[in-house]
Amino acid sequence: MHAITIPEPGGPEALVWDEVPDPEPGEGEVLIEVAASAVNRADLLQRQGFYDPPPGASPYPGLECSGRIAALGPGVSGWAVGDEVCALLSGGGYAEKVAVPAGQVLPVPDGLDVRQAAALPEVVCTVWSNVFMIAHLRPGETLLVHGGSSGIGTMAIQLAKAVGAKAAVTAGTKEKLDHCAALGADILINYREQDFVEEIKRATDGAGADVILDIMGAKYLERNVKALAVNGRLAIIGLQGGAKGELNIGALLSKRGAISATTLRARPVDEKAAIVAAVREHVWPLVAAGHVRPVVDREMPMSDAAVGHRVLEESGHVGKVLLVTP
Repeated sequence: MHAITIPEPGGPEALVWDEVPDPEPGEGEVLIEVAASAVNRADLLQRQGFYDPPPGASPYPGLECSGRIAALGPGVSGWAVGDEVCALLSGGGYAEKVAVPAGQVLPVPDGLDVRQAAALPEVVCTVWSNVFMIAHLRPGETLLVHGGSSGIGTMAIQLAKAVGAKAAVTAGTKEKLDHCAALGADILINYREQDFVEEIKRATDGAGADVILDIMGAKYLERNVKALAVNGRLAIIGLQGGAKGELNIGALLSKRGAISATTLRARPVDEKAAIVAAVREHVWPLVAAGHVRPVVDREMPMSDAAVGHRVLEESGHVGKVLLVTP
């Protein structure tokens, strides 16, 4: 098969479409013939040499895919060869085939074609596990999402609205904010021109955000705590603004606030399977009913993955960038 390899860490040009051995499904795994994968910021870090795959994972980038089951490993039940699926991966999505634990596989939701489904697993599992399973966003509460026009952001807006919460977003341009509004975002904040702490307070009559989904890390830590409502929950899922920050514990105590910080890729297989099962139970019906949909910025051949990486680095996209196999 062919896959995107990274012979040496570097810029987008470090990605090489090369012939590699086919994977074989192991115990409890299925082999997927990949129709599409999607570009995530973690892939950019892996390409640069800053985010190695977990032990035993595929060396190729790609944290999600869609396609058709080509083979079943020993001990797999509930799936059949030819089933159209999408899957949460620890790596290997930028390839024509990938082996994945069966517990991380989902059926393609009703109403979507198999390629569109590649835009779902990573963002839905990230948002559902952090915003709902950990931070317990409830109807009537306010969710603040940093990077509202990203793949994560566009999914978080839709899921917040689907459960009866308000969605507030930050983004850097009017065009991106317009896209967020079209998805249902209630509070639009241009972080280049406005202070998100002041704006979220103003929009909530001084209360603040009940849940904040943060991709920035250290750079936003102090202001995120200020923006929290009493009993607010801050969920950190990215470090685009740095890994080390100073926390005013007194300010957090005064809010009776909580901070969680998680990654998805390195979690044990059973934890990922539990998240995938929860997504299938709670989110897949919303997708099938048309209440939640993948937002795809563009598709391109998987062999042009370098172009997809440049698109993410330039941050001109809205939603997901898909890589499609030949």
